[in-house]
Amino acid sequence: MRTWPEAPARADVEAVVRDYFDLLRAGQVDDAAQLVDHTPVPHVLRSLWKGSVGTTLDEGLGSGLPADAWSTDLSWLGELHLGDFSWGDSNHFYVEIVYRAQVSELSLGFWVKPLDDGWAVSGPSTLW
Repeated sequence: MRTWPEAPARADVEAVVRDYFDLLRAGQVDDAAQLVDHTPVPHVLRSLWKGSVGTTLDEGLGSGLPADAWSTDLSWLGELHLGDFSWGDSNHFYVEIVYRAQVSELSLGFWVKPLDDGWAVSGPSTLW
């Protein structure tokens, strides 16, 4: 987990989130989990699937995939990108998820939290 001795700048936090997401997209799930004080990665992957590819399946545009396709073949992550970061008044923020050039209904929420020995990025939560 990336930590800072003092509260980090927003740009530094956003860089960690971008690295986290890049590792997920590359299928390096365990490495991604090491960057943040994290929510279990299977929950995040399942939510990303449901908010992107799963929406397409619900519309009948991609039927025929097994129900566990989100966990057995992570190639679908390559179609996801990060959108805009939106910071609140505190250390909480969320980032939009873009699927096939469209902002999805799912965002990932993070926060910067104090630890005994510094500060870390925690999350993501999934926001619908």
